Amino acid sequence: MDKEKNGVAETERVSVGLDRQVDKLEARRAAKEGQRAAGKLAGQRARGATEKLLTRTTSGAIYALLIVACLFIGPFTTTLLVVCMAWLCCSEFFRMTRMGGRMPNEIYGLTAAILFPLAAYFRGVAGLAVVLLLFLVAIAAWYVATPRAGIGDVAVSVFGPIYTSFAFSAIVLVRVSDKGVHGALLTLGVMLSLWANDAVAYLVGSRIGSHKLAPRISPNKSWEGFWAGLVGSVAVWVVLALAGVANIGVPLAAVVGLVVGIVGVVGDLFESRIKRGVGVKDSGNLIPGHGGLLDRSDSLLFGSIAAYILLLFGGIL
Repeated sequence: MDKEKNGVAETERVSVGLDRQVDKLEARRAAKEGQRAAGKLAGQRARGATEKLLTRTTSGAIYALLIVACLFIGPFTTTLLVVCMAWLCCSEFFRMTRMGGRMPNEIYGLTAAILFPLAAYFRGVAGLAVVLLLFLVAIAAWYVATPRAGIGDVAVSVFGPIYTSFAFSAIVLVRVSDKGVHGALLTLGVMLSLWANDAVAYLVGSRIGSHKLAPRISPNKSWEGFWAGLVGSVAVWVVLALAGVANIGVPLAAVVGLVVGIVGVVGDLFESRIKRGVGVKDSGNLIPGHGGLLDRSDSLLFGSIAAYILLLFGGIL
């Protein structure tokens, strides 16, 4: 009997000890419930950061591979890609302007967004000029015939396709300048230098950036990241020159990389200012981890046309 009583007593002591441990664990869990609900626990932050990185990397890789494939297949596939990208960017721009209280003519604007790259492919700069004239006339006629349309509506209707498609058509102009591998490499260089600018600026700025570049528009950008990004952009162009692509000299390559990098940052800040003006974080949600296509193309829009102009006047195109 004594053994049985001792066994029961020992079991009760173990049970009480376990209950106390469970109570402590439950109390500890309850104390962290607020952090858990807010997603601020260390494990949650680590998991969230990893998921975000993997999502961003995967979608970015698919985006880049699609572009590279179209560039090397040929000028026409490049043009079709630019048509799709320009249309989507223009659509996202119009969406943001509607949020800002404007009434853009999306039918005319999105049609122009399609026609600009096609005109660049078939007729070059002259084709772009023809489409631009027809577009302006069409918007003017719409304004005259639509009493409720304001001059602000006209402005965003015209600016949207020019900003997102006319500028983007510079990619087509660079690609059709040489239909072979060198044309693909040159066009890739334009895009790669802007990607390198963004990536290097982010890597350096997120680690040692302490002097804010434009805190009210893009709080995460720093002057340290800005200068590092320019180094990345110039490096891509210097590598292209040393590889003998399109016979670009190193001095011209350095100038192109520097100017394209600076203009690309302006394009990035410009789009950030548009988003801040209408109170949105991203222009859309097409690309997981990156936002909208306009978010991915903001620096490319300004940078590509700057590259085209420099290459044209530099005698490369």
